[in-house]
Amino acid sequence: MKKVLFLLTALLTCSTSVAQGIASSFSVLRLPVSTHVAALGGEHISLADDDAPAVGATNPALYAGAEPRALGLHFMTLPDGGNHFGAQYIHDFGERHTAAVTAACLSYGTMDETDDTGLKMGTFTPRDIALGVAYSYLLSDKWSGGANFKVVTSNYSQYNSLAVAVDLGLNYYDPEADLSLSAALLHIGRQVKTFDEGTRQHLPFNAVLGGTVGLAHAPVRLTVTLSDLTRWRAKDYFTAGKKLGFGRLAANHVVVGVDVLLSDAITLSAGYNMRRAYELKQAGGSHWAGMSGGLNLSLRRFKLGVSYAQYALSAGSLGVNAAYLF
Repeated sequence: MKKVLFLLTALLTCSTSVAQGIASSFSVLRLPVSTHVAALGGEHISLADDDAPAVGATNPALYAGAEPRALGLHFMTLPDGGNHFGAQYIHDFGERHTAAVTAACLSYGTMDETDDTGLKMGTFTPRDIALGVAYSYLLSDKWSGGANFKVVTSNYSQYNSLAVAVDLGLNYYDPEADLSLSAALLHIGRQVKTFDEGTRQHLPFNAVLGGTVGLAHAPVRLTVTLSDLTRWRAKDYFTAGKKLGFGRLAANHVVVGVDVLLSDAITLSAGYNMRRAYELKQAGGSHWAGMSGGLNLSLRRFKLGVSYAQYALSAGSLGVNAAYLF
């Protein structure tokens, strides 16, 4: 009984912390690493103009356009003492080859551990850790492809789990037209070690299409992303018991964002995640649910980004990126 209650609590914490209706563990894979992506809605895969080392976290093909040698750090607050943090390092090998090493940790904060009778036995800090090695190749002047191999562990008190996953991405970028188009298959893999030989958990597989375009006569760039394209059943989403029509299901796949380029160094960003907005509102969230925003500063050797978004009812999340270019 203790094991059942513990795992149920841990898995509910995983899912509700990111407002996911899909039954999956390893939520560290779904939280955005890049503050730019987080500010635009959290799902975008086509930000080819962003040369920070975190850009490839949602699409490994984008590493081809990042700064060739850079170290990045990220940190994001989460409700109830949780946080998401990690690092990325990018290194180029010639004109067409780029490799990256990444690490991310999702900590759910300190929790009480009890026995079957509810007697407190102590505390523990459940966490997910993802380690990755990525490779991106410049196929031509406008096309790039990439892959990212990840090992993900979950440690919840004495219970542990291990999974392996692969991300595949493709990007088309025309700088003269300020147009970027991308496709990605994210978190392809499986759990190879279950919690105490329990039920095998699904990884949050995600099929994504996205595009980014700059306006011809204004310093504005628009981004639209279609996420979770393999999930078209109402049971894949949190609905609070309400019936979902096709229009609502279709809207749940859409994330939109806008960048305002104040200068070559400063970018303001805002986004709206339609699925997150709907699910948080159904759970009692405000009309601002689904909105996000941020600021990016890009200097010659230093980059800084901040973002704000809401992933749970109890509190918003503040994210920070910092990068140094060698």
